[in-house]
Amino acid sequence: MQATPMFIFYVTDPAASARFYADVLGTPVLYEAADFAMLPLGQGARLGLWRTEDVQPRAGFVPGGAELDVALADAEALAAAEDRLAARGVTILQPLTTLGFGQAVTVADPDGHRLRLYVPAMA
Repeated sequence: MQATPMFIFYVTDPAASARFYADVLGTPVLYEAADFAMLPLGQGARLGLWRTEDVQPRAGFVPGGAELDVALADAEALAAAEDRLAARGVTILQPLTTLGFGQAVTVADPDGHRLRLYVPAMA
């Protein structure tokens, strides 16, 4: 059996979260229903967005309790992404910053989960 990873974020509005991630990541929504939405992340991985009140079995919900990191091609793509997101009113938690692993911009999704876009430092 081959594993296909899926990351699940608990959200208040799957449709709104799906629009956010589709826009930010430039990827289509694969599935959308009232309680769940799913998008591809690449190499078979997927992001599931499950409405908190419908999670079975019931789970604790910590707003903004998860982080998804996505590598971009280069510093120009990272700067352009930051400009595009700021222009759309996305909450920028950390503007373009150089960290130990490379350059990164961190934003918040509609539920406060973190999306960190980054360019790895050259080894």
